This record gives sequence, structure tokens and C-alpha cells, in this order.
Amino acid sequence: MISSQQSSEVVHEISIGFCVYLDTLFEGSVPAEWTADLKPFTYPTREAAEREIAKDTMERIEQFLVGEREFEDAMTVEEYVVEVDILSDGSIVDESGNHFTKKYW
Repeated sequence: MISSQQSSEVVHEISIGFCVYLDTLFEGSVPAEWTADLKPFTYPTREAAEREIAKDTMERIEQFLVGEREFEDAMTVEEYVVEVDILSDGSIVDESGNHFTKKYW
């Protein structure tokens, strides 16, 4: 589907995956989850990513029920699923052409 050029070296797409994204004020739409080695976390299917969002939402609702979170915060779902191309170096390219590589904090 997509190939990307990085430092005069072509990085070829190896597979399709799905990421949980969220919209940020400063960076725009970005992956919400990162692996231990700071690469974007991907799911093999859309359903797996959607289940993770549902699980997180249920956790927030549980926090509301025990008084640890406000209702509006518990019920607001900001995350959404985006299909991505997973490149051989572990970076991703989303449907808008944004390329996310290792995150440096």
C-alpha cells in the first residue's frame, strides 16, 4: 500500500494494522499507545483495538461508580481506531500520510 523513504533508505510496508488514536491540541491526531521500546502500539484487527477502547471505557465507568472520577469524564470517549500501514522498522503510516516512528520523550 505505502512505502516510505527515510535517510535515502526505502522502508517497505510489511503489514496492515490498527492503532488507537486520540486528538491532541499540540500534535493533532496521534497514536494513544506506545510499546515499551517507544514505537506505536498496533493491533492485528479493528475489533481488537475497539475492544481495548471499550475496556478502558469500562474502567473509567467503574472509577465513577466508586467515586474516583466525574460522570462526564467517565462517559467521554476520545479514542478512536485508525487503520495503519506497519513498516519493517516498526513505524506506522496512517490514512492521512502521517508517519510515526520511535517516540522520543
